[in-house]
Amino acid sequence: MHALIFANGELELPASGLPAAQLLIAANGGSRHCRTLGVYPHVLVGDFDSLEPELQADLKTNGVQLLAHPARKNETDFELALLHAQQAGAAAVTVVGGLGRRWDHSLANLLLAADARFTSLPITFLHGPQRLFPIRQAAQLDALLGSRVSLIPLAGDALGVTTYGLEYPLHAERIPFGSSRGVSNVIADADAKITLEGGLLLCVLTPADYD
Repeated sequence: MHALIFANGELELPASGLPAAQLLIAANGGSRHCRTLGVYPHVLVGDFDSLEPELQADLKTNGVQLLAHPARKNETDFELALLHAQQAGAAAVTVVGGLGRRWDHSLANLLLAADARFTSLPITFLHGPQRLFPIRQAAQLDALLGSRVSLIPLAGDALGVTTYGLEYPLHAERIPFGSSRGVSNVIADADAKITLEGGLLLCVLTPADYD
């Protein structure tokens, strides 16, 4: 099962539109993105602290399950949405609205995707034409030739990083945490992929003409 989460950041959709999903989850204010797009999520998760009563009533009338949490809690609404997707049996999660003007939320959201609790749950962020996802052991990049790919260590140094089909190859190399060594490589082969022996990478795929 594929789950699609609407978070409360900026809504920047890919040109191809939303991917197909069997479970739609709105994380609190992400429900406004659903209203903008004319879709109703299956589940609304969060503290509902900033949601208008009319919106909550409309969602409930249209069959949306409302899972309310206290405003004073240890998790963000997005974290609760991820946990719900996992508990519901999702095999993969795509996130829209996960990034935006609030850099504290943007960074926290990206780091949640790297949390050990979600090791077996592939999580991908879509932000306009950009695609972001963690790589733990290996990943096929599935991007157009000429696309840019950046590999950013998230959990200390990334070890034994090997690239296939990139313009600037890496051969079992170490990318130190905090280094820009893996930024702005280029897809040179349709079968491009990444492997690593230790650590964790954030992969950012960007079209060649995107500045």
